[in-house]
Amino acid sequence: MGITKEQIAQRIAQELQDGYYVNLGIGIPTLVANYIPDGIDVTLQSENGLLGMGPFPTEEEVDADLINAGKQTITTRPGSAFFNSADSFAMIRGGKVQLTVLGAMEVDQNGNIANWKIPGKMVKGMGGAMDLVASAENIIVAMMHTNKRGDSKLLKNCTLPLTGVNCITKIVTNLGVFEVENGSFVLKERAPGVSVDEIKAATEGSLMATDDVAEMKF
Repeated sequence: MGITKEQIAQRIAQELQDGYYVNLGIGIPTLVANYIPDGIDVTLQSENGLLGMGPFPTEEEVDADLINAGKQTITTRPGSAFFNSADSFAMIRGGKVQLTVLGAMEVDQNGNIANWKIPGKMVKGMGGAMDLVASAENIIVAMMHTNKRGDSKLLKNCTLPLTGVNCITKIVTNLGVFEVENGSFVLKERAPGVSVDEIKAATEGSLMATDDVAEMKF
């Protein structure tokens, strides 16, 4: 139900502004690199030490030594730079990244995010998530609205270990675009063909929505 992961990335790409430095987290966020709007010049930063990522490579372009923080093969743009992770984290901690896009396992109505650990399961680990949520002023979460069991991922309170507290203001899922305001999720746009009632049913946390919420555009 709702839109695809690629369409989530397309919608988030509309949030990019000319001149932005942007960090894309693991998962759906990496797809944003493929949908940067024409006429917008942004520089993608990766915490493993790269400034100036391009879109994902074709089969002919794949270079196994050229990867992002999630170990996916990538391309570079003219003028890209390589450096060690200490310099990369100095950029992040110094507030030099204007927009961060992160995946999440859970987000709650107070703007808390859990995206790094599921007790008892192997996941890729913390990465740069703690530094990004602590340093970034503009964070967008890209995720599916429910997990594989159909349980909501937009909660009253996160149940998993937290990555950041009161730091998330905007979320884009396969069902809509949401902002966190005054302890509630506020529905700003709904996915094509999805009703407000369906979104309410899929959201555990407090949800505010009018009956005339506009459809997402791509």
